[in-house]
Amino acid sequence: MLTLYEHPLSPYVQKVKIALREKGIAFEPVTPNAIGSGAAAGAFIEANPRAEVPALVDGETRIFDSTVILEYIEDKWPSPALLPATAAERARVRMIEDVMDTQFEAINWGLGEIHRFRRAEGALADSLKARAAQQTAGFFAWLERELGDLPWFNGDAFGWGDLSVVPYTNGAVGFGNIPAQGSKLSAWLERVNARPSVAETAREAKASLGTLARVAEIIESGKFRREYRDHRLEWMIKSGGIEVVLKGLEKNNIRFGADFK
Repeated sequence: MLTLYEHPLSPYVQKVKIALREKGIAFEPVTPNAIGSGAAAGAFIEANPRAEVPALVDGETRIFDSTVILEYIEDKWPSPALLPATAAERARVRMIEDVMDTQFEAINWGLGEIHRFRRAEGALADSLKARAAQQTAGFFAWLERELGDLPWFNGDAFGWGDLSVVPYTNGAVGFGNIPAQGSKLSAWLERVNARPSVAETAREAKASLGTLARVAEIIESGKFRREYRDHRLEWMIKSGGIEVVLKGLEKNNIRFGADFK
């Protein structure tokens, strides 16, 4: 059986879990010890020297990066197909995935830093939340245009484009940034969340929220260091949160990408 190193709240993990469930592929989910703290070790690090989830183990094969994992799944188990049929359509959904992974994700991640981990309070928190809401609305408008009159981002059937959007859209909704009622995006979100693969994955994410209850205190103590990498660091700074970064560096409770060993 496949082993999937994961955390249920990770949208990158959620993409992979939805794909596996759509294809009916059994897997064992494993949440690594010390995940997200910078202190993970053992078989997980052997599977992914970046110390990030997801990582997939299939026999002797070890794969990291959610997009590479999705490509592996599609290559090894091509039916039912999750990618569209034509090269142009495939390029389109891959571009959607890239935007969600490298730009939209940072907004939800930043809101998590504020809401869950209390990195900012008062006027700074209010300002960052307002910027996040404004940015999310812009991405929702773009997604509405990408969806157009199609029932799915993938085209006529659910697929890669949809599983690449739904974890992030659900994450935004969890922070109060909701697609406009009556919009095509809102109708799509209702449809996609009704799919068993998506519903089960979303239930697991919601159930895991309770594990974060004490994380803010642990972060404050410096025992847990959150990863501020590439697009996340960019979002925090461009949205007015450089103070958050500077305080995190001072307290040694933020970190950057792991060095390979």
